[in-house]
Amino acid sequence: MVISKTDYLLYRECRKSTWVKKNKPDIYYKNELTEFEKLIIQTGNEVELIARDLFPSGVLISGRGEASQTLTTEYIKKKQPVIFQAVFEKNGFLCATDILEFDTKTNSYNLYEVKSSNEIDKKVHFYDLAFQLVLLRRCGLSVKKICLIHLDKEYIRYGALNKQSLFKFEDVTEEIESLCEEVSEQMDIALAYLSQSSLPAGFCDCVYKGRSNHCSCFSFLNPSIPEYSVHDLARIGLSKTKLEELIDGNYYKPEDVPAHISFSQIQQNQIDSYKQDKLIIDKESIRKELLGLEFPLYFIDYETFPSAIPRFDKFSPYNQIPFQYSLYVLDNPNTEPRHVEFLYSGSDDPSPHFFSSQKENIGSTGNIIVWHKGFECAKNNELAVRIPESGSFFNSFNERVFDLEEIFKKQFYVHKDFRGSTSIKKVLPVLVPSLSYKNLDIRDGGSAAEMWNNLTTENLNLEEKEKIIKNLKTYCSLDTYAMYALWKELYSLTS
Repeated sequence: MVISKTDYLLYRECRKSTWVKKNKPDIYYKNELTEFEKLIIQTGNEVELIARDLFPSGVLISGRGEASQTLTTEYIKKKQPVIFQAVFEKNGFLCATDILEFDTKTNSYNLYEVKSSNEIDKKVHFYDLAFQLVLLRRCGLSVKKICLIHLDKEYIRYGALNKQSLFKFEDVTEEIESLCEEVSEQMDIALAYLSQSSLPAGFCDCVYKGRSNHCSCFSFLNPSIPEYSVHDLARIGLSKTKLEELIDGNYYKPEDVPAHISFSQIQQNQIDSYKQDKLIIDKESIRKELLGLEFPLYFIDYETFPSAIPRFDKFSPYNQIPFQYSLYVLDNPNTEPRHVEFLYSGSDDPSPHFFSSQKENIGSTGNIIVWHKGFECAKNNELAVRIPESGSFFNSFNERVFDLEEIFKKQFYVHKDFRGSTSIKKVLPVLVPSLSYKNLDIRDGGSAAEMWNNLTTENLNLEEKEKIIKNLKTYCSLDTYAMYALWKELYSLTS
């Protein structure tokens, strides 16, 4: 049994899931990575490659096996100034360091960890580095300085990428040193736990977390927990004491929840709609919301790509590149909407084209309908900064935005099958079951972003490009038409 730093970090989140990974990998890796998960890995690799350019004397060690460990030892003996991916293994623990720099003044090493985030996550990054430091010292290496290298969210690109300014170097030596005793003890406990020949009994650690924070093996590890459980109650993960009370009381199903436990109004509505199999609807409030809208109505949805490394001028790390929108325009309640779409497939910044297309197709009056307005409005504000002449247009746009999701967030319409969510992908199948994302090649924004990235950066043939373009247009169009269809259904309820 060999425990990597990735295994250790996973162990800290869920011990039993990590046991499955190490002992039953066929179960752990049953599901393939999503396009979004692949994008995260790709982003991390891209950021690390650029960070290496800041250490021009570095040499790279490939692989994790014995040959790589032997080469690491040789470089250490020669006091190689900088080593990328130096590999260390001892007594069941393994790690590869992002950047190891020899300091001739102290005759010791500086340890650098590169992160593709634009801020420090102490619960993950610090324990990641502490694991490495403990193992390096167990291998006899002297380490004096520990640094995190991460993207600087304040950096704005102008012209050529300034790699030095792109990153922030944070000396976290003191913080990591303070964790070493705790982490060293945890590592040994983890090795013993994961080396057990049979799956440890009981629930996994995620049973006291909300659904969004469950491990990938949750259903396998907790077969007595139903597919729809108290873990799905809205924001229950933020109420740890309440969730513990439910689990410790063996109240797993929403219908089992006792009356003496108090919940927020949203949670109580979710429970009541499920237990009583009833629809909660406030037609008068819905009517007031919808009758206040001014025609024409513009139903619009954006697709964007979160580029960690700024590709264009005036972009910062992770600023979203707006590459597509779909627009349905409804002149009055008795007509059919007309469709307009925009998708940029060039290699330059789509922003000016995105703006000019919207300016051409969105008038100066009428409400603009979105789902989860914080996203589109924030992107509009960023566009207004990058393109000063667009400021008045996007200010007017944001002032006229109506967020259709708010009807569901305000609990004017609650259905048991929403399961506490106001995501359009939960609401749509209930109100408009004839529309579905199931048969689409692209079914979510993360996949759309990755496909556009492939379209504009990969060497694809014409057929491959046309397929991606078609799939992107189909997905974005459905996202927007879904809003129109939901508006129409709600409008009919209040007529």
